[in-house]
Amino acid sequence: MALDAPNRPALPAEIARRRTFAIISHPDAGKTTLTEKFLLFGGAIQMAGQVRAKGEARRTRSDFMAMEKDRGISVSASAMSFDFKEFRFNLVDTPGHSDFSEDTYRTLTAVDAAVMVIDGAKGVESQTQKLFEVCRLRDLPILTFCNKMDRESRDTFEIIDEIQEMLAIDVSPASWPIGVGRDFLGCYDMLNDRLELMDRADRNRVAESIEINGLDDPKLAEHVPANLLEQLREEVEMARELLPTLDVQSVAEGHMTPIWFGSAINSFGVKELMNGIGTYGPEPQPQSAQPRQILPEEPKVSGFVFKVQANMDPKHRDRVAFVRLASGHFKRGMKLLHVRSKKPMAISNPVLFLAADRELAEEAWAGDIIGIPNHGQLRIGDTLTEGEDLRVTNIPSFAPELLKSVRATDPMKAKHLEKALMQFAEEGAAKVFKPAIGSGFIVGVVGALQFEVLASRIELEYGIPVRFENSQFTSARWAKGDDQALDKFVNSNKQHIAYDHDGDTVYLTRLQWDIDRIERDYPDVTLTATKEMMV
Repeated sequence: MALDAPNRPALPAEIARRRTFAIISHPDAGKTTLTEKFLLFGGAIQMAGQVRAKGEARRTRSDFMAMEKDRGISVSASAMSFDFKEFRFNLVDTPGHSDFSEDTYRTLTAVDAAVMVIDGAKGVESQTQKLFEVCRLRDLPILTFCNKMDRESRDTFEIIDEIQEMLAIDVSPASWPIGVGRDFLGCYDMLNDRLELMDRADRNRVAESIEINGLDDPKLAEHVPANLLEQLREEVEMARELLPTLDVQSVAEGHMTPIWFGSAINSFGVKELMNGIGTYGPEPQPQSAQPRQILPEEPKVSGFVFKVQANMDPKHRDRVAFVRLASGHFKRGMKLLHVRSKKPMAISNPVLFLAADRELAEEAWAGDIIGIPNHGQLRIGDTLTEGEDLRVTNIPSFAPELLKSVRATDPMKAKHLEKALMQFAEEGAAKVFKPAIGSGFIVGVVGALQFEVLASRIELEYGIPVRFENSQFTSARWAKGDDQALDKFVNSNKQHIAYDHDGDTVYLTRLQWDIDRIERDYPDVTLTATKEMMV
C-alpha cells in the first residue's frame, strides 16, 4: 500500500473524504452485526436489520442470498456506501467462513484498509490469522475492534499480547474496557479522555459520552463503582507504560493497529471505531497497474472489476460487476474503454450499493465502489479507463483444493447447466473445467461448503437440480509455456487436460507425482497454482 509521497499534490476534497475498507474476522466474531451498526450510525438504516423507507424487517442488510439468511453466515462479499460525519464510507463486508476465502482475498485488493473484528473471549482465531496475512502482503492498515466485551471475556492485556505475538504487529489501545461480562460498564476513551457508558436497555441507542479531566477526575466516581475504578486506573497506567502510543505513520504502514473495545450488538464502541476509521483510515491510495501505477488524483477515470455477482436481483437475471474506481470523477453515461476487449462501453446504469438494495449512481469518485449491470462482458480483473491501455495487477485466482464432476439430474437440461456454470465461473464463485476428453464438467472450489452453495444457487436461480460426484482428480494447475511446448505437452497428456472458462490450459492431477513428472519431462512448461486475473 503506497503512502502519499511528499511531492504529490493534495487529493481533491471529494476523494480525500473517502474511506474504503473491508471488515475481516473469523466466523461468529460479530462482523455482520458490526456492519449493521455502521449502517445504523451512518443513517443508512433506522434500525439494525431494517432498511430505511422500507417497512419489512430483515435479519441483516449485508447478507442478501437466501442461503446466507437461512444459515446466518456470509458467503459472498457485499458492498455498502454511506456518509458518516464529513466522511464517505465504502464498506465491503467479506465472508468469514474459510470456504469462501478467495472472494475475501480478491476483495482486499479493492480496499485501502481493513477492520479486524476479534471475539473478546476467543482472541485471534485461525481465519483471522489467515486474512491478516493477506492484509500484510498488501501492507494494508488495520484497525482492530475487540467485540463481545459484555460477555465473559479474556484479560485485556492477554488479548493485546496475543495479537502482538500471533500477528507480529504493535497494538496501541484507543479505548480501555471497564469491567467485563455482566460487570462491563463501558470504556475509557484513551484518545479523547472521555468516559463512554453502555446503554444495555436499548441496543440501537448511541451510548452516553462524558467528558472528563484525566482518570483522577472526581466525576468518574459518580459513574464507576470503586472497585472497577481502581482497576481501571491501575490498568491504564500499566498500558501507558508498557504499550506503544498511537503513531499515525506506523498505522498507515501496517506496522501498528489501534484497538477499540466494545459490544456491537449493544451498539457500544461502534461510534468510536467509526471516528477512528475517519481519523486513522487512509484516503484512497495509488493502485498497482501495468505499465504504470494509477494515482487517485488523476483527472481521467479508471477502475477495475474485483467481483462479479450474478442474479442479485432474481427478477432481472442480471450480473453486476463490482468496480473499484482507482482515479478521477466518474459521471453516469460516460464511455469507458474495456481494456481487455479494446471496446468502448457506455456506463448508463451504474449503481451504488446498500447490500442488495441499489440506487442509481449519478456520479462517483476515486475510492468509491460502483456496480455496473452487464450481460457477461465484464469479468474479474477487467480494467476500465478513459482510453489508456492500463491493466490493474495483483488480483489473484487460486487453484481449487476440491474437485468434483457435476451433472444435471435431468439430462435435457445439460445445455442450460453449461450456461449456469460459466456464469458462476465468471463470477469467481467456482472454477469450472471442461475436460479435453469426454463430456461434462469438473468444478473446483476452495472449501466443501461451496458445493452446497453452488447446488442451491443452480437450482434456485436456474431451475436445474444438480448432482456433484467424486472426481478422480484432486487438484488443478494452470499450464504455461510457448505454443510449441504447450502443444506437445497437451497432446501427450490428454487424459489430464482441461480448459477453464477463459479457454486457458489446465492440468488436472491425481497425485503430487503427476506434477513432479511434468516438471521433469516438460522443462519448458510451467505449472502454477495461481492465475493472476490481469486481462
